[in-house]
Amino acid sequence: MLNESSHLVSLFEYATEGFIVTGPKGNIILINPSACRMFGYTAEQLLGQTIEILVPEHYKKSHIALRHGFYQSPTDRVMGHGRDLRGQKQDGSQFPVEVSLSTYLRNNERYVTAFIVDISHRKEIEANMLQQQKQLEKVTGELRNLNAELEIKVEERTIILKEALQQLEQSQLELSEALDKEKQLNEIKSRFVSMASHEFRTPLSTVLSSAALLSRYSSGDEQPQRERHISKIKDAVKHLNDLLEDFLSLGKLDEGKVGTSLAEFDLKKVVEDTIDEMNGLLKEGQQIVYQHEGNEMIESDKKMLRNILINIISNAIKFSDPHKRIAINSAIKGEKAIISVKDQGIGISDEDTAHLFSSFFRGKNAQNIQGTGLGLHIVKRYLDLLGGTAKLESELNEGTTVTISIPAKQ
Repeated sequence: MLNESSHLVSLFEYATEGFIVTGPKGNIILINPSACRMFGYTAEQLLGQTIEILVPEHYKKSHIALRHGFYQSPTDRVMGHGRDLRGQKQDGSQFPVEVSLSTYLRNNERYVTAFIVDISHRKEIEANMLQQQKQLEKVTGELRNLNAELEIKVEERTIILKEALQQLEQSQLELSEALDKEKQLNEIKSRFVSMASHEFRTPLSTVLSSAALLSRYSSGDEQPQRERHISKIKDAVKHLNDLLEDFLSLGKLDEGKVGTSLAEFDLKKVVEDTIDEMNGLLKEGQQIVYQHEGNEMIESDKKMLRNILINIISNAIKFSDPHKRIAINSAIKGEKAIISVKDQGIGISDEDTAHLFSSFFRGKNAQNIQGTGLGLHIVKRYLDLLGGTAKLESELNEGTTVTISIPAKQ
């Protein structure tokens, strides 16, 4: 329990985006260090103040009315919602921001969480692009005039101007690519914020409500009720831990901190051991059937392969109904070790299949099932490190087959 709490504290304390929670009256009750640095205040100066302390002076009155309206009809708002927003620092200076909002109820009182990103750098890029565009248009006009009036006499000058035009076009292309990359990064951050806010809220609410109800069952004959709520707390904490493990795995992969440790091992035994470990997650009546073909010894990274199998098998269990069969087959054929996991679950549409190995992507028919959308993305990253490949075949409401292939000897 302490380990998961420390993960949550670290996620809050070291987040690069600002994070603010306001109470029912719009007063700030929680703020992280990034938000304090962004606005030039200390946490002590902001706690208890209304959120309007961070709004430019000429927007304060209208913002109060907007805040009251939002509390009466709350709706989540993601990053880049089309609003031109600005924040005000303690020294009175203003800067452009993007803000995502989400709400939750606690003790019948509404609280609002805000994730804030300083987009000053992006605005500078956009201004530079506009300036470059104007310069490009000016040079293009000059080039047309020179070609019309002095086509023969100033051929050398025309060549020089063409070279300048090419350089300006190249500069504009580079600026455009930089802006596209930043927008893509902000979209990923927005999806992460939206997903994390939703996924963390549900288990945390379960822990809080079950912990509160535990105190009501004090007599000895109410032990079954206590055990039921303790079980709910354990399940919620495990789910939180799984979420954090996914985020930490992705972070290590992005930072290049994950390397392969090669050794010879028994492929069949590794698959069987992993299945034994996953049996505890099976729903009522679910059954895993396993078969192996060919030799059993391969040379690869056993821990990485086990993590790949856990992700794929847990998906098969999660997205299948009770009393369904999951078939796992492995084989060593020539220079390849091949493992397939086939379920009889909800399946995946052709439209979603192309995006399943992307980070934070979840199929439209899986939105109500717990998960981060990182599992298959992490699988793909691990397979890249092992020199392997993944193939996914699926049909809606019929099931999904995931087949991975890795070198039998590295």
